Amino acid sequence: MTDNKIRVIITNNQKAVKIPTGLRMLIRRCCNAVLQLEKFQGPAEISVTFVDNQEIRKLNAQYRNKDTETDVLSFPMGENGVYDTNMDTGAKILGDVVISMEKAVEQSKAFDHSLQREVGYLTAHSVLHLLGYDHIENMDRVRMREKEELVMEQLGLPASSSYII
Repeated sequence: MTDNKIRVIITNNQKAVKIPTGLRMLIRRCCNAVLQLEKFQGPAEISVTFVDNQEIRKLNAQYRNKDTETDVLSFPMGENGVYDTNMDTGAKILGDVVISMEKAVEQSKAFDHSLQREVGYLTAHSVLHLLGYDHIENMDRVRMREKEELVMEQLGLPASSSYII
């Protein structure tokens, strides 16, 4: 299990929301849980960045041609299970996760659950994207949602009724 080391690099590039104690550890646990669920082999590296609504809107417009704020963006570095490797560590570079902390706060209130639950969910969702999952087709959306909820359950983050299909 030692060769399955997961490195999660977390950067806070926003001042709108104070990052609660333990949130970084939760994100690391979440990344690990998704990779375990998917039986990902070998060391991996994931970058997670917190931004505000203004920044995520800019990124969404730039990379997806959608001039609107969103909750999370995923920038996968691999394709069909093939990833770049960090030459110093040998880790597969899975990609970048960008979370709007402002949006996460809004959504946690809208869905009536904790910010931890929301950020955990967004992280699980995004890491599945890094591994090649998508939710354009209905069945893929259902499969992805099942995996997200499984990870939330493993981490002890209760499902809210608004997420139940």
